[in-house]
Amino acid sequence: MIARRYFISGDVQGVGFRYFVLREVQRIGDIKGFVRNLPDGRVEAYAEGDSENIQKLEKSLHKGPGMAEVTNVRIDEEIPDGRYPDFRITI
Repeated sequence: MIARRYFISGDVQGVGFRYFVLREVQRIGDIKGFVRNLPDGRVEAYAEGDSENIQKLEKSLHKGPGMAEVTNVRIDEEIPDGRYPDFRITI
């Protein structure tokens, strides 16, 4: 199990980015964590899962939904702590 925290920059708020991430996690399966908007205009996502699933999600984060324009994805490696029972959109 691995964990990563993502900070996605660009035109990523108001374009359905969080819902896109949630749908991608549901499609990929077996990822725990959250996605939320940040006050500075970025989107933050935290994901725990096996490396193959996390890599699939990471690829999707670089693309985003059709209306988004992703300019940067900062990736921080984290230590998985298992505190998230599922994946959800948070505030």
